[in-house]
Amino acid sequence: MVGHIPEETTSFVGREAELARLAGALSDDRLVTLTGAGGVGKSRLALRAAARAAPRYPDGVWWADLSPLKGDRLLLATVSDAVDLSDHMPGIPVEELCEWLVEKRLLLVLDSCEHLVQPCRHLLGDLLTTAPGLTLLATSRQPLELPGERVIEVGPLRADGPDALDLFTQRAKAASPGLSFPRPGAQTVSAVALCQRLEGIPLALELAAAQLGLHTFEELLHRLGSRFDVLEHPERVWPQRHQTLRTAIGWSHGLCTPAERLLWARLAVFRGAFDTASVRAVCVDGQLPAHAVQPALDGLLVKSVLGRSGDGYHMLDTVREYGREWLRATGEEAELADRHAEHFLSLTRQADAGWLSTDQVRWYGRISRAREDLCAALEHLLAARPLRALELAGLVGYFWSCCGHLTDARSFLERALALCPEPGPERTRGLWALGVALTLQGECTTARELSDQCAYAAQDSSDDESRLAAAYLAGLVSLLSGEPLAARALTGNALSTIPGQPFDSASRLRCHLAHVFALTALGRLSEARTEALRLRRGCAEIGEYWTRAYVEHQLALIALLSDRPREAAEHARAMLSGKQQMGDSFGIALGLDLLAAAIAAQGDGVGAALVYGLGQAYWRTVGHAEQGTPEVRAVRDEFERAARAAAGDLAYEAAFERGANADTQAALAATLAAGG
Repeated sequence: MVGHIPEETTSFVGREAELARLAGALSDDRLVTLTGAGGVGKSRLALRAAARAAPRYPDGVWWADLSPLKGDRLLLATVSDAVDLSDHMPGIPVEELCEWLVEKRLLLVLDSCEHLVQPCRHLLGDLLTTAPGLTLLATSRQPLELPGERVIEVGPLRADGPDALDLFTQRAKAASPGLSFPRPGAQTVSAVALCQRLEGIPLALELAAAQLGLHTFEELLHRLGSRFDVLEHPERVWPQRHQTLRTAIGWSHGLCTPAERLLWARLAVFRGAFDTASVRAVCVDGQLPAHAVQPALDGLLVKSVLGRSGDGYHMLDTVREYGREWLRATGEEAELADRHAEHFLSLTRQADAGWLSTDQVRWYGRISRAREDLCAALEHLLAARPLRALELAGLVGYFWSCCGHLTDARSFLERALALCPEPGPERTRGLWALGVALTLQGECTTARELSDQCAYAAQDSSDDESRLAAAYLAGLVSLLSGEPLAARALTGNALSTIPGQPFDSASRLRCHLAHVFALTALGRLSEARTEALRLRRGCAEIGEYWTRAYVEHQLALIALLSDRPREAAEHARAMLSGKQQMGDSFGIALGLDLLAAAIAAQGDGVGAALVYGLGQAYWRTVGHAEQGTPEVRAVRDEFERAARAAAGDLAYEAAFERGANADTQAALAATLAAGG
């Protein structure tokens, strides 16, 4: 299926009437909003409806979870990321997102809009106006109040009906496989009574079902009737008409051990999924020792307070907000935010140190997956410890620039640099990371100014790594500006005046890579190939992928310019394989253009057109027209003409359109398999 929606990890029960109504609404209306209280099942209903509707949308069904966002600063970037639009343009203005969607027929699901109703209203209004093929499905505790909005209120399951009992028994049996429900019998009567007492609210039923391995039906009924939970609560989270849900969550809370309750509160500091190592780093202290963490996690998992998320855990937003109230009540909120921020700063330091290692891809993926928590850590540090925020932004900025979160990188770096004007290593690194982000967004003039500032700061501090980083940035700007001679001089001077081996540091290796690019652009192909092969061997020895992929790019270009198209195609596919592992759409687009040129050079115009079309699809995902150094653009133009001449205009256009409208990931996999 084209697109991306979360996997259903538990069975779906009932709701056939609601699904039929929702299917009709999605056919007739362009904006459908599911409203209802927290825990009533809006997200699960939206997920099932979206999966069923997928065949009607040739450009896919895409899911944006807004629950981790605190404020609207990252709303546009989150929605853009959800529809596979990387932010390689300055700021991802809403116009770029509208342009990306204007010719598409897709379904976009925005889950949990209630805390961002006003900004969602503005954004969705723009999208609906400019993208006629777009259908929007939102879940929210209140309507968005946009013209043409179809509001469907989602209520609980019928408390005395078969679906509520079926959901309860399925979850109870999953939690306690030995549990039986004889029909008729006292247990069935008690289960029906529980469903009625819990008003058929799905989340309440699931929390209750998780307790049956520890307590009898009668004990659960008695506890539910005691309504012992007395915490104050905000009206937005706990509407008066659904006090039962709060009672059910409080009831599960009361059944937890003291360690589980304390851990539940502390876990509320995480914005996304979390693993055991992160929990230990953030939540352990004298009150909650390390040896108590895993039993507490297991207990919360059994009680359905937590769910599994890959190798870690996740917490529903409604359950997290309950934990956050307890965290405030304990007076630990600020302390936990500090610990959380320090943990993610430490994690990013480790990732930066592991860039030149066999763990590079793992760290790359981990930093990418931790985006919500890194943003939360940065927001906290900007307010509490700006210099720490600058360090974190400088470290994570390069990762985010590599994986397409340029808006995040730029925003946090600019804010942190504004708060920390004093010279220092954190500021120098921040200037460098911002310069890389701006270069990739096409703002080379400002990036050049930043590289000069980096060079001055590094010179004053006598820090060789900073000098190499500044030289790489200056070389990168020069390459993209069509000045390879300057790039060669800048990187060559840094490498000659700061002795060392290519793999001594990440900045030194990047300088060597830029030097290869410059040699190729200057036509010194033999020198460039020799240096590129040396770098490739070193990358293979240490398991480094990012540099190796760009080395393969240069080897492909060198082979193509040397009239060795088959060799060029092999190198281009090797580059694509590496970039595929890292999810780098920008690098994939560059690689596809070179592969298409190599195919065209072998006389296959239709095959080249298909790959050029697929490359165009990837260029659209990064938000702007084809980029690259000038010599790459010249090669693209030359071999596009050759492919068109070989295929003929009609055949070329038809093949190009097939590639441009293909499912990008499936088409890329097929392209690589064809090469094998």
